[in-house]
Amino acid sequence: MTAARARLEPDVAIVGGGPAGLRAARELAPAVSGAVLVLDRESRAGGIPRHCAHTGFGIRDERRMFGGPAYATRMVRAAERAGAVLRSSAMVTGWSATGGLEVTSPDGLFEVHARAVVVATGARERPRSARMIPGDRADGVYTTGYLQNMVHLQERAVGRRAVIVGSELVSWSAVLTLRHAGCETVLMTSEQPRVEAYSLFSLPGKHLLRVPVRTSTRVTRIIGSPRVRAVEIEESPSGNRTTIPCDTVVLTGDWIPDNELFRSAGIALDPATRGPVVDTELRTDRPGLFAAGNVLHPVDTADIAALDGVQVAAGVLDYLAEQRRDGQHVRITADQPLRWIAPMIQRVGARPPARKRLLAWVDGYVPFPKVVARQGGRVIAQRRLPWPAVPGRVFRIPSEMLSGARPDGGEVRISLG
Repeated sequence: MTAARARLEPDVAIVGGGPAGLRAARELAPAVSGAVLVLDRESRAGGIPRHCAHTGFGIRDERRMFGGPAYATRMVRAAERAGAVLRSSAMVTGWSATGGLEVTSPDGLFEVHARAVVVATGARERPRSARMIPGDRADGVYTTGYLQNMVHLQERAVGRRAVIVGSELVSWSAVLTLRHAGCETVLMTSEQPRVEAYSLFSLPGKHLLRVPVRTSTRVTRIIGSPRVRAVEIEESPSGNRTTIPCDTVVLTGDWIPDNELFRSAGIALDPATRGPVVDTELRTDRPGLFAAGNVLHPVDTADIAALDGVQVAAGVLDYLAEQRRDGQHVRITADQPLRWIAPMIQRVGARPPARKRLLAWVDGYVPFPKVVARQGGRVIAQRRLPWPAVPGRVFRIPSEMLSGARPDGGEVRISLG
């Protein structure tokens, strides 16, 4: 016999208690007549910043700089002060036959039927199995998220010598976590021809933390049993291989959105981002279902995810007030060397995207990119941007480049000229 589920009926349910979900709750709770309920599967809300014990959080959204745990605490307290209800250790397992969220928690099973649902479940790094790195099945191989949880929350020890795979911003976060645990980073390796993180982080990392970085290289084998003893790396294009002694390997970056709720609901997913297809107000193709933060695309910083929370809250309030924009729209798609672009839909009369920026991902470095927007083969806008397009970090495109798009003109394709 299936256990009975208690029924909750808030105005808004938010799945995910990270920066995007908490900021959405903070905006929505004072503005709706009913409850705003945040469901988070972890024992404490706050998201990834909760176990990132370094500074750099809150610059764009709070206009101040915080350490990760302090930023997470601030976000939680702000949501609670605004009147949101936070339930931790609450795992959303799927959708009921009547369209509610099925939730499992220490308090039992319950079902949430909300007028609007915001999914802000974030993204995760691919483990070794998904990256298909050959070699021995050895202990000591972690993703950054697992490493930080183990070191900062569980206070467990790691090894003494580490190799980090990847050179994104999160890779340098892993360096600091390893340093906190007393583990030396003996090498950072990246398949890209140049370091992916901003120079503001990578230059101090290389020179002050004395981290050797080798670009245009890849890990071809992990060696050791039961514990890692070394990794083999290969240089491109020469094919020369080197064995690096180490007892810890940290796999960073290579993100994928936590999109299971959208998949199970039959929501349209973008094949490139693997997140839900949304418009500039972060609406999916199901009325009343929204998405925010890094579940939309892998992966941006915590403060940008929080600003997505502001953006999605405005869309939710319009939806609850029955101000719906379901009419004419244009689809936005990316051309090489852009891998993906988000959001993917602009509706007539809708708000521009958060910070008036389209977000994109590139597969090749372009120092002074010229962005070109075409509709029906016609150039509707082109603009050279003063910031580079770099693999491993989000590339931002002014959304005003869509101002010349016609609703009846077909899809708009964005490329680099």
